Amino acid sequence: MPRLLALQDDVSAACAWIHACSEQKLLKHDGDLSWAYSRFHTPWPVQPRDSILQVTTTQDADGRVTRTLHGVADYLPQQQGFVRVSKVEGFWSLTPREGEIEVIYEVHSEPGGSVPAWLANSFVVDAPFNTLQGLRQLAEQP
Repeated sequence: MPRLLALQDDVSAACAWIHACSEQKLLKHDGDLSWAYSRFHTPWPVQPRDSILQVTTTQDADGRVTRTLHGVADYLPQQQGFVRVSKVEGFWSLTPREGEIEVIYEVHSEPGGSVPAWLANSFVVDAPFNTLQGLRQLAEQP
């Protein structure tokens, strides 16, 4: 659990495991709340996206850590050359289970602007799978 949390807490290095992430930075941290700005690669001709997330972290008595993701698109002004992701809602759930950690990642987003159906459909499959796989690979490194 400490390794997974450390990987998630290192916001600027998280692009190493987040699908299509090109840049990410911590904007603010206040107790159990944090705000992060992210930029994402998109294939031509789609304009790159950016997003701002408010992340609320809670820990249950059983050791489960939940990070609730809430998009705050208006937290910063629009950045030139990027389309702001208009809505993000989701969560990470990290639960200790007999010497292992069960990881659940769920997110719903509205990418804003115009996105071809083929790209939207591929992102629905590729983004969560590649993100979870990238996190696992880094977490399992010695």
